[in-house]
Order: sequence, then C-alpha cells, then structure tokens
Amino acid sequence: MRNIQFFDTTLRDGEQTPGVNFNTKEKVQIARQLEKWGIDTIEAGFPIASVGDFEAVQAIAQAATRMTVAGLARCQKKDIDRAHEALKNAVHPQIHVFLATSPVHMEYKLKMTPDEVIASIKEHVAYARSKFEKVQFSPEDASRTEKPFLLKAVQTAIDAGATIINIPDTVGYSNPTEYGALFKFLIENIQSDQEIIFSSHCHDDLGMATANALAAIENGALRVEGTVNGIGERAGNTALEEVALALYIRKDFYQAGSNIVLNETKRTSDLVSRLSGVAVPRNKAIIGANAYAHESGIHQDGVLKNPDTYEIITPSLVGVTNNSLPLGKLSGRHAFSTKMQELGYQLEEEELKTAFKRFKALADKKKQVTDEDLIALMIGQTQETEEVCHLERVQLQYVSDGSQGAIVSMKNNEGDTKTESAIGSGSIQAIYNSIDKIMEQTPELKQYSIKAITGGEDAQAEVYVTVQDTESKRQFNGTGIDFDVLQASAKAYVQASERFKKEMEQR
Repeated sequence: MRNIQFFDTTLRDGEQTPGVNFNTKEKVQIARQLEKWGIDTIEAGFPIASVGDFEAVQAIAQAATRMTVAGLARCQKKDIDRAHEALKNAVHPQIHVFLATSPVHMEYKLKMTPDEVIASIKEHVAYARSKFEKVQFSPEDASRTEKPFLLKAVQTAIDAGATIINIPDTVGYSNPTEYGALFKFLIENIQSDQEIIFSSHCHDDLGMATANALAAIENGALRVEGTVNGIGERAGNTALEEVALALYIRKDFYQAGSNIVLNETKRTSDLVSRLSGVAVPRNKAIIGANAYAHESGIHQDGVLKNPDTYEIITPSLVGVTNNSLPLGKLSGRHAFSTKMQELGYQLEEEELKTAFKRFKALADKKKQVTDEDLIALMIGQTQETEEVCHLERVQLQYVSDGSQGAIVSMKNNEGDTKTESAIGSGSIQAIYNSIDKIMEQTPELKQYSIKAITGGEDAQAEVYVTVQDTESKRQFNGTGIDFDVLQASAKAYVQASERFKKEMEQR
C-alpha cells in the first residue's frame, strides 16, 4: 500500500480564517499536538509576513522533533532568506515557494508575462534549492491554468531543484474528475531522474475540497495538504481528518494509508477549535457532536443489535470516548503532572504550579474531571497569560424597566483596576457594554455561541464570540471557559476585544 503524506497548513492557511489569530505560544501548542497526531509536514507560517510569523516559525522549528517544518515564501530572494533564517534550527526544514500561473493572476495580480513567470520560477526555485534540501513549488491557481503552460511551469521547477510539486485548487474551482485528471496528466508528462512527490491543496468554495483531494490520491498524488476542521480562507480548506478516515475506512478502494494516529483526531480537533474560536458544526463529518448520534428509531434499533448497521466509524477510533475519573480533588501533584504529560503538555515549573492550583479549584467544583476538562483548563491558562487585561469581577443587577445592569472590574498587567457599569436588554449585553466602556472601544458583536464541554449539571461552559471592526470589517474571535455561563461569556468577549484593540493600535 502507498503511504500518503499529510501536510498541515492550519497555522498558515488556516489562520487566514476571518477572526482567527494564533499567538506564538498557541501555535507551538498546536504544532506539538499535530506531531502527536502524526502529521508529516507542518507549514508553520509565512516568515516574511510579520515579526510574529517569523518568531512562530522559529519556535515551532525548535519544538518539532519528528515532523518536517515548512515555511512559505514567494518567488523573491528576501522571502527565501527569511524562511531560511527562521528554519535553520529545524531537524527537518523545508521551504514552500509559490508563484501564480493562471492567466487572470498573471495579468491582473502579478502583471507579468508567461515568459517572465517561467524565468522567475527557474531563478527562485534554484535559489531556494541552494539553501534547502527539501524544496516544494506551487503554481498558484493551477486548476485555472492552461495545461501546456502548467506543465512547463512544473517542469521548470523540477529542473531547478524542486522535488515536491503542489497543485493548488486555490479558489475551489475544480471538481474531482478534472482535478484527478490534472494530476494524471502532469505525472505522465514530467521528466525527472528522481522521484517527484505530487501534492494536492484544495479549497472548499464548491464543497468539493475533500473529494478533490481524494481524486488526486487516486491519480498518483502522494501528499495531501489541508487543515484541521477544514478551517481556512473563505469556505476553508480540505479537512485533513476527513481524508485520513476515508483512507482508513476505504483502504480496500484507495489502497493507501498514512501516519495519522486516528485516536488523536478528536483531541486535535478540539484544541484547534478552542484556540481558533471557530466552533465545529454539530453535523461535521468525523468530529461533529452528531457524528455518532442516532435519533431515528430504526437506526437506534439497528445500532443496538449491531453497530455496523449504521456506523462505519466507531467513536473510539477517532478518540471520542467517555472518560472515567482520571484525577480527583485528592490527587497529588505528581499524578497531575504525569497526566498532563500524557495529554501532550510539557510544562515549565511555574506553569505546572499555576495549572495544579487551577486543577485543585476545578476538582473541588466537579464530580468528575475528564481529559476534556483538563485540556480546557490549559487552554484557559494559555489565553489568560497572553491577555493585557484580566477579568476581576462581574456583578449583575435587575433594573426596574426590565433591563439588566452589570458592573465589571478588570485589572491590567501593571495591577491597575478599572470598574465600569452599563445596562442592556439582557445580562450578556449589559456585561459587554461595561467591557466596551473599560476598553474604550465599540466593536460590533457578530457571533455568540455556547456549548458544554462535558455532560452533566457541573459541566464547564465554553463560549465562542466574534467581534468585527465596523470600518475594516476585520473579525476577531474569542473563547471563554468557566463553570458560570456569564463569566465564560465575559472572558470570551475580553479576549476578542483585546485582539480588536491591538489591531486598532497598529493602524
């Protein structure tokens, strides 16, 4: 059986999702979980895009022990140099160079002739090859490029030293029949003395990203690019968890496997969802809350008699399990530390002290402390350490005309506390109006959603919030976790508002 490489771009293409903005610590945390999940190559970012991107790529390069760490670069020497600097300490570094090849991109975006594009590919791929052993080239908007010119561009990149060729369906334009045929055409017509790995990169604008990726595999692709939960620009990218499960469940058809550790899938999905602030739809394939639920009486009867009647994927296969009590309020620090290591967290002494203190407070409130609770605890701790302002106190009061009043206190990193009050048509609105006063800004609330992390009356609440800048229309996400719904709602809004404020200050 062929082994399909998985290339994850959650931290680069996925971060282009409106409202998503991972900090360096969160990116390293996600990268470590992706390595645990079995990802072969992680696209850690676009080093020249910003100082933050450069630092994140550099940190991930130092943290990864097995997987290849890639940096994105345009066909420009300054991009390639910056990527090389960021990745110089990686165990397995790779550069990903791209240049558009479709007529519309060349004419209107690049303002380059076809000959100029070919010359740039030749020059910059060769330059990248002088600095990296692994060079990947992508002809951007390949699915809307004429086949003869696409073949010429790909052959030029291979001749210049690229050994990995990615064929992007950049705008989600293609379909499985066309996209699969494109791979077949290129593989049959390129010339090379060494093995060339072809890779798919699909967007979901027409809802065919996963189908297109699988069609590429059917036609010779040995690598698939995508993101966790399918997040990404516009309608998103290929959802890697869907491809991994399709290859496993239908190995009889695809005759291909991967290095993905399937029972780490749900944990990986949850981590990305919480840190990105993008909730997973209940009906999402593989990892949605309804993926293994059966409401129809006929379906329930069949599953009770034999799960194979209606379940092609067992929940435990992807890590959806009902956890017993792994830790309790009598558990000691050593047991807690060991458990956190099992969950993939490498904590420094001070981080461990803080986390253990939070765990003890959590164990006093909950009858059962699950893995999901502990992961949520760590996500909350990571988010709060990055905040400039911390929520100190929330107080609600009923106003005689039917409105709600709220008094909110927040403390900054210098220890200064500021308190404001406001009214609203409901408790949440009153709290958010108070926070707006403290932060002296008025973003527009675009989305508010809430879910329970685990079942039971003592479950922690997880709130997702999206706010928008009324001028630029840029969106910023926030996530809040707490036993109290109102407290979780306030935490989520503070996080989203801080990201909004930072954007305003950088203007």
